[in-house]
Amino acid sequence: MKKMNVRTFASLCLGAVLAAGCVLPAAAQPADPIEVTEDITVSGDYDWTRFADDHLTINVYNWGLYISDGSDESVDVVSAFEKLTGIKVNYTTFDSNESLYAKMKSGGASYDVIFPSDYMVGKMIKEGMLAELDYANIPNAANIGEEYLGWSFDPDNAYSVPYTWGTTGIVYNTTMVEEPPTSWEDLWDVAYTGNVLMFNNSRDAYAIAAKKLGMSLNPASVDEVDLVMKELQSQKSVVQAYVMDEIFDKMEGGEAAMAPYYAGDALTMIEDNPDLAFVHPEEGVNFFVDSMCIPATSRNKEAAEMFINYLCEPSVGYQNCDFIGYSTPITEVWEMLDDDLKYNPIAYPDESVMDKAEVFVTLPDDVNAEMDAKWSEMKSYDESGSGWLVVAFIAGALMISIFNIWRKMRKKVRDDY
Repeated sequence: MKKMNVRTFASLCLGAVLAAGCVLPAAAQPADPIEVTEDITVSGDYDWTRFADDHLTINVYNWGLYISDGSDESVDVVSAFEKLTGIKVNYTTFDSNESLYAKMKSGGASYDVIFPSDYMVGKMIKEGMLAELDYANIPNAANIGEEYLGWSFDPDNAYSVPYTWGTTGIVYNTTMVEEPPTSWEDLWDVAYTGNVLMFNNSRDAYAIAAKKLGMSLNPASVDEVDLVMKELQSQKSVVQAYVMDEIFDKMEGGEAAMAPYYAGDALTMIEDNPDLAFVHPEEGVNFFVDSMCIPATSRNKEAAEMFINYLCEPSVGYQNCDFIGYSTPITEVWEMLDDDLKYNPIAYPDESVMDKAEVFVTLPDDVNAEMDAKWSEMKSYDESGSGWLVVAFIAGALMISIFNIWRKMRKKVRDDY
């Protein structure tokens, strides 16, 4: 995939600043950093208070458990932003890219900052759902490492700024499995019937079944979709439940033996339940980048860009990644992390994992539609055949009802005579 050279990216940012006429005099010295709290310090060269008297509220829509929020002795970075800028943040969460997309498409809510993953960024760009970013308002984007820029879903980073990255794998309970899983195929093992959880979204679930079959997680045709969805269908009798955020309670509470999930969340689960462990399956995994974007319908675009710039501050990025466990694209943040996290093979896997990792791409419309349709069919499929029994029962009940109506009509005719 095409990558943007970091110097090119920095030049674009600088060019935007020059165009806006916001250049410091040549003799000016960098302003002193601003201490917001004892844990949050931001650049003094940015006008953080220009909306302080405007009584603005921005609506932020993020994944659940995906920011340092003040719980478990963490730092509340949103509260610190409000203190710094005078901007109120209305912060709500979603549990999958598909949920985010559906909410955006429905028009039921207006958001200023959202956090879609790679392929969903591409889909939203294609459908005109995102606004182009003004990097004069996001100078901290220059802190992002070169390797996280220029992906095919947004090659010029015109619409997205990387927030975190990660990989998928299998979380498992060491007290409930005899042999540690090594393959995606282990999620089909009938020995664990009723003790396997599965992703409750089509793209992640498809990727697992595709890798199990030795295929790309990006289908090239509807025929590939149909083949892989049949593989998911064959797994259904083993699956206890299809989950997203519910995985935390289930795995931490010992309610399931194994489940696929995101590496960052695996670290949180393992911390809460030391019986849990994590593995990157040998067939290869999904490498994803979650980004910060502004919807085209945003009513407070410049304030939204300020929020994105704030999240790119190293002190803020550190608090977020230290708390949520997800991997940082900000080079300085990685250097700040404790060694037990920055060298953790779950959060920062080695080349043996990354060489086989694959990134989601935005699918053609027909392939995407087929995946959504087949996913719905798969979820409603009952391998035991009881689904047909339900249909037969309904049909039988309908026939009995019709028969009873016919008998009453016959009786009325006889009574009339």
